[in-house]
Amino acid sequence: MSTLKEVELAVSQLSPEDLAAFRAWFAEFDAVAWDKQIEKDVAAGRLDVLPQKALKHLR
Repeated sequence: MSTLKEVELAVSQLSPEDLAAFRAWFAEFDAVAWDKQIEKDVAAGRLDVLPQKALKHLR
């Protein structure tokens, strides 16, 4: 499975049980990827401005 279309086709052919298992797996996979990206953004200082904006908004 080297292309998105192949993945889409394979997913569309899953049984309901396998589709549910795939959804659970993908949710975990996506959450881990999201966490890694947030960690990289924090380390790079990309989110430093957010607390300042939030405090300004509260005032």
